[in-house]
Amino acid sequence: MVSSDLALPLDDLLNGLRAAGEATRVRLLALLAQSELTVKDATSILGQSQPRISRHLKLLTEAGLVQRFPEGSWVYYRLADNAQGGLVEALLSRLDVGDPVVERDRERLDAIKRAQAEAAAAYFRAHAESWDSLRTLHIAEDAVEAAMREAIGGERFGRMLDLGTGTGRVLELFSDLYESGLGVDTSHDMLRVARANMERAGMHSAQVRHGDIYSLPVAGQRFDVVTIHQVLHYLEDVPGAIAEAARALMPGGRLLVVDFAPHELEFLRTDHAHRRLGFSHEQMAGWLRAAGLELVSIRDLPPPADRPADAGDPLTVTLWLARDPQVASQTASETASHDGAESVSGTEIAAEPAKEVA
Repeated sequence: MVSSDLALPLDDLLNGLRAAGEATRVRLLALLAQSELTVKDATSILGQSQPRISRHLKLLTEAGLVQRFPEGSWVYYRLADNAQGGLVEALLSRLDVGDPVVERDRERLDAIKRAQAEAAAAYFRAHAESWDSLRTLHIAEDAVEAAMREAIGGERFGRMLDLGTGTGRVLELFSDLYESGLGVDTSHDMLRVARANMERAGMHSAQVRHGDIYSLPVAGQRFDVVTIHQVLHYLEDVPGAIAEAARALMPGGRLLVVDFAPHELEFLRTDHAHRRLGFSHEQMAGWLRAAGLELVSIRDLPPPADRPADAGDPLTVTLWLARDPQVASQTASETASHDGAESVSGTEIAAEPAKEVA
């Protein structure tokens, strides 16, 4: 029997079957089951023209099988997270993954992902020494760090994990609060800089380690606090990274995500290896809930009103604080204190339901 929440009215079922009933569209659905795609990605993988691919994706979107998410001049496509998406999963479960066409598409998708990862790694190598100064080009980092400290609070805790640790700055920021800290990064050049910074700062309770953010070299349910600071906009699979971060949290542990709000600064994509042009409140809240976390608060840090006219385009930084819900009822007072905080440098709102801040 099909679960009632996956059942479709007759017309929706027929529309979905009609939309999926074509070879290229089946191949697109199989690819989207593995990863989000842009039209450019799909064109490279399937070897078809951009107008043709766009037409197929339009039909799949109109049938509710696929969702589109504009980001600047790019549009990402992913499988719909609804009953129509359940229909796609049921159809794809009957597809032979060893089919030569399907297998070749998967190999080309893997090649594109490798190329994107290598481009990001090359960027990190080129900018490892000046990474912290690059971050300050967009928003005053001291204001962001003050908001991060306020979100976590002043009570000491046991273990901290910083994902995409870069130069190790976040480990240094919280070094007076944790008993032991671990930073993970894929860039050996970044880790070299981080180790030098930690040695210079006398941070003997922290270490850094090479590792993949999608498959962390740590045991599950081990860390009291996990941070992801200005990392997710470089990633292809943001939900996967959040799910892996959630896996590392102890019961009741907290995840602090810091990243840009939605913007349209294309040069960050072309010149600075950004894959995403920021994240909305709703988008991030959905990923956190899907990872089994309870959203505690959202805080926006807009650029100061008196910023110089020649300071470049404005960017807003957002902080999302989430918690493993297993002991949420034991810490209601702490949650309330986060939800009610105010600051002249930003706006904080209660997270349930998550709403956009004007």
